[in-house]
Amino acid sequence: MEQDREYCHNLLKEYTKGDGLLKHAYSVEACVAAYAKEFGEDEKYWGNVALLHDFDYEKYPSMEEHPSEGSKILEEKGFGEEFRRAIMSHANHTNVTRETKLEKTLFACDELAGFITAVTLVRPSKSLDEVKVKSVKKKMKDKRFAAAVSREDIINGAEDLGIPLEEHIQFCIDAMREQKELLGL
Repeated sequence: MEQDREYCHNLLKEYTKGDGLLKHAYSVEACVAAYAKEFGEDEKYWGNVALLHDFDYEKYPSMEEHPSEGSKILEEKGFGEEFRRAIMSHANHTNVTRETKLEKTLFACDELAGFITAVTLVRPSKSLDEVKVKSVKKKMKDKRFAAAVSREDIINGAEDLGIPLEEHIQFCIDAMREQKELLGL
């Protein structure tokens, strides 16, 4: 099941009804799967981790519950420790350290994918084709824009991957462009 996107997608849709959160899952999936390919890792596995990283958020939105409750659900469904640990590590408040390349990649892509989406949605065309690294970095300086997105997490995520921030932003923009129809961008 960890390799089965259809199974994971159905699980996501069982718990997540909001279009915005579904599209966030798809955007993070696009970025993480693209990095898996870049790193020579398992794209399906990494993509499914990303797809399910916030699947429990609508039902369990508090810091005390998310993503811990989701991890329990995944364990009951037979998902392995590595899969669940990667999801747990994407949230700083769980105190699960990010050690593997997958864990670091999921963290690095999560906030950035959401931020790129926000930047896209304020463009006149609402198209990823118009989004440039320069635009993303400029919006990062405006603390009122997408205020809930942690700029520190975006910066630290790129650093933890050992990738310059500009390169990481471009990589995620490109990965999301590959899925722009699915993302509605």
